[in-house]
Amino acid sequence: MNQKTSGKLRRGWTTGACAVAATKAAYQALITGIFLDTVSITLPKGEQPIFQLFKKEIGPDFTAASIIKDAGDDPDVTDRAEINVKVIRGVKGSGVIFKAGPGVGTVTKAGLKLEIGEPAINPVPQQLMRNVVTEIADKFNDYGDLVITVSVPGGKELAKKTWNPRLGILGGISILGTTGIVIPYSCSAWIHSIHRGIDVARANFLPHVAGCTGSTSEKAVQEIYNLPDIAMLDMGDFVGGLLKYFRKHPLPKLTIGGGFGKLTKLAQGQLDLHSRRSQVDFIQLAEQLKDLGATSELCRQAKEANTANEVLRLAQNESLSVADRIAEKARLVINKTLGNTKTELNIIVIDNQGKIAGESKENG
Repeated sequence: MNQKTSGKLRRGWTTGACAVAATKAAYQALITGIFLDTVSITLPKGEQPIFQLFKKEIGPDFTAASIIKDAGDDPDVTDRAEINVKVIRGVKGSGVIFKAGPGVGTVTKAGLKLEIGEPAINPVPQQLMRNVVTEIADKFNDYGDLVITVSVPGGKELAKKTWNPRLGILGGISILGTTGIVIPYSCSAWIHSIHRGIDVARANFLPHVAGCTGSTSEKAVQEIYNLPDIAMLDMGDFVGGLLKYFRKHPLPKLTIGGGFGKLTKLAQGQLDLHSRRSQVDFIQLAEQLKDLGATSELCRQAKEANTANEVLRLAQNESLSVADRIAEKARLVINKTLGNTKTELNIIVIDNQGKIAGESKENG
């Protein structure tokens, strides 16, 4: 499974896919009393990965199986996590009931695709688990009413490295996945969290949310506006991922905060601000300085600068408001991306000390 191809990054499997495979193995063992060493499942797009079981347990009234998650070459915090599923028989006619065991979170805020009080097992993995229960029940002529408990040893600590606490998912990680596949560096989990953050903010009727490029700008923006944690969308470099979802699910006010370099790329039309996927155009930046009245020598220094922050420092030494100019240019890019969304929008440039370096104009 997951053999690496030369020149390509290795794909992995989501926590949801692992939970589905563990469910299939545990339920079959509950009926037959025998565990197989490996189990295969069918994912939504037809892939049929094979999983090696890590632990197997047969008790007086339950079975349990676990799988070690392999995220491939993706930098996933849940890579190598143990996904454990315990099954017991439920009351006839009750169907499949899901429970959160140790290390799996519980939903405590509205706005997610799950109700408050439910285990943080997303709808697609839930449906895939129901599918394998039906598959095994039909194969062995069993009635298929089960209580399925998903646990992740150490999941409570892992969750602190995710956005679950901010989204109101407490006690552990979420069991995620829409395709079952982790594509390396797709950062789909990050963008998924941004979307769920918008959903939670809307469900709680927040008037104002903010997306920031990093922890320094996030702290500054949150303090400036005295925003609650659930108003802070973990945007990072994925401004496009935030804006495209926000356009369809708007809120009354949106603040975007970030460092000068990141927001310069946004002002230049880039919606993915990661250094591997976009770069500051220093020639364009020098043109902005020229429009502000910079000398030809300062423009030359800007074109030859190593970093955007170096340009900011040069401009500030000459009392040129280039950060305001960049903030306004970024606002115009965002306005265009949001289309006809009736949202009050402002952009704040934060310097390395967490202070405001520049702001956009009011919407108009």
